[in-house]
Amino acid sequence: MKIGTLVMGIVVGLGLGAAVTAAEKQPHMEKALEHLEHAKNQLQKAEHDKGGHRAKAVGLVDQAMAEVKAGIAFDDKNPKK
Repeated sequence: MKIGTLVMGIVVGLGLGAAVTAAEKQPHMEKALEHLEHAKNQLQKAEHDKGGHRAKAVGLVDQAMAEVKAGIAFDDKNPKK
Protein backbone atom coordinates (compact mmCIF):
# COMPACT_ATOMS: atom_id res chain seq x y z
CA MET A 1 0.00 0.00 0.00
CA LYS A 2 2.75 2.47 0.89
CA ILE A 3 4.74 1.56 -2.22
CA GLY A 4 1.67 2.13 -4.38
CA THR A 5 1.19 5.55 -2.81
CA LEU A 6 4.86 6.37 -3.34
CA VAL A 7 4.73 5.30 -6.98
CA MET A 8 1.56 7.32 -7.54
CA GLY A 9 3.23 10.35 -5.95
CA ILE A 10 6.22 10.00 -8.25
CA VAL A 11 4.02 9.66 -11.34
CA VAL A 12 1.94 12.70 -10.39
CA GLY A 13 5.11 14.65 -9.60
CA LEU A 14 6.64 13.79 -12.95
CA GLY A 15 3.43 14.80 -14.69
CA LEU A 16 3.41 18.15 -12.93
CA GLY A 17 7.05 18.62 -13.77
CA ALA A 18 6.32 18.01 -17.43
CA ALA A 19 3.47 20.53 -17.35
CA VAL A 20 5.71 23.16 -15.79
CA THR A 21 8.45 22.45 -18.34
CA ALA A 22 5.96 22.80 -21.20
CA ALA A 23 4.80 26.16 -19.87
CA GLU A 24 8.35 27.36 -19.28
CA LYS A 25 9.70 26.46 -22.69
CA GLN A 26 7.88 29.41 -24.29
CA PRO A 27 8.91 32.31 -22.04
CA HIS A 28 9.07 34.81 -24.91
CA MET A 29 5.56 33.98 -26.10
CA GLU A 30 4.22 34.23 -22.55
CA LYS A 31 5.99 37.57 -22.06
CA ALA A 32 4.63 38.85 -25.38
CA LEU A 33 1.14 37.91 -24.24
CA GLU A 34 1.65 39.84 -20.99
CA HIS A 35 2.80 42.90 -22.94
CA LEU A 36 -0.18 42.67 -25.28
CA GLU A 37 -2.56 42.42 -22.32
CA HIS A 38 -0.93 45.51 -20.81
CA ALA A 39 -1.17 47.36 -24.13
CA LYS A 40 -4.86 46.51 -24.43
CA ASN A 41 -5.48 47.72 -20.90
CA GLN A 42 -3.73 51.02 -21.64
CA LEU A 43 -5.65 51.48 -24.90
CA GLN A 44 -8.93 50.88 -23.11
CA LYS A 45 -8.03 53.54 -20.54
CA ALA A 46 -7.15 56.09 -23.23
CA GLU A 47 -9.60 58.81 -24.28
CA HIS A 48 -12.02 57.57 -26.93
CA ASP A 49 -11.71 60.58 -29.24
CA LYS A 50 -9.17 59.11 -31.64
CA GLY A 51 -11.22 58.91 -34.83
CA GLY A 52 -11.78 55.18 -34.41
CA HIS A 53 -8.05 54.40 -34.33
CA ARG A 54 -7.98 53.54 -30.62
CA ALA A 55 -10.83 51.06 -31.06
CA LYS A 56 -9.16 49.57 -34.15
CA ALA A 57 -5.91 49.22 -32.19
CA VAL A 58 -7.77 47.34 -29.44
CA GLY A 59 -9.14 44.97 -32.07
CA LEU A 60 -5.70 44.43 -33.57
CA VAL A 61 -4.24 43.71 -30.13
CA ASP A 62 -7.02 41.17 -29.60
CA GLN A 63 -6.05 39.54 -32.91
CA ALA A 64 -2.38 39.52 -31.91
CA MET A 65 -3.23 37.92 -28.57
CA ALA A 66 -5.23 35.23 -30.34
CA GLU A 67 -2.29 34.52 -32.67
CA VAL A 68 0.16 34.27 -29.77
CA LYS A 69 -2.17 31.87 -27.96
CA ALA A 70 -2.59 29.84 -31.15
CA GLY A 71 1.19 29.68 -31.53
CA ILE A 72 1.61 28.47 -27.96
CA ALA A 73 -1.09 25.84 -28.46
CA PHE A 74 0.48 24.70 -31.74
CA ASP A 75 3.88 24.31 -30.11
CA ASP A 76 2.37 22.40 -27.20
CA LYS A 77 0.69 19.95 -29.64
CA ASN A 78 3.79 19.63 -31.85
CA PRO A 79 6.71 19.19 -29.46
CA LYS A 80 10.20 19.27 -30.84
CA LYS A 81 12.08 16.00 -30.75
